[in-house]
Amino acid sequence: MRADARRNSEQIRSAAIGAFQGQGLTVPLEKVAEAAGVSKATIFNRFGGRVGLIEAVIEEVVASELFALIDRTRTLDDDGRIAYYLTAIRDLQYRQPAFNDVLLQTYPHSEQLMEICRAGSAANEEFVSAARASGALRPEFTADDLHALVLDNALALKHGERPPRDDYDRRTTYVLDGIRGGGPRPS
Repeated sequence: MRADARRNSEQIRSAAIGAFQGQGLTVPLEKVAEAAGVSKATIFNRFGGRVGLIEAVIEEVVASELFALIDRTRTLDDDGRIAYYLTAIRDLQYRQPAFNDVLLQTYPHSEQLMEICRAGSAANEEFVSAARASGALRPEFTADDLHALVLDNALALKHGERPPRDDYDRRTTYVLDGIRGGGPRPS
């Protein structure tokens, strides 16, 4: 690749990471091109379009943080694991609009996005199963319930009015109190 083409690709990647993290994966490609100082056609020439661009940067935008969160959760004891996991997932949803697009499978033709979803679902199953077995979750609470809570939150953040962070964190506590085994616990 020529030096100018390599430079353009890196400028596009950098602009895409910033735009996707700040505004989600559906940000207009014109905005990415403008931030990169290139034409929209250059994005298509270098990455084949939106899905190719997403796949080129999704590791930096969402995947690395999600996988680190999952790995960190695995190191915790049974009682603290599900609370940490749900709190960290909700935090990621609040901070990274692109994560909500991944959860909502906004671009189902992206193999990498779908793989992130599969890994997240497997982690949900693992953590809910362990938490139920330890009594940290209500016995009737399932991984499907966790999935629904996370998707509901993604939809609210993507399409609703963004609440102040304090209100959002307070609501996370309410969610945790509602799903914990043995009823609500003080924070």
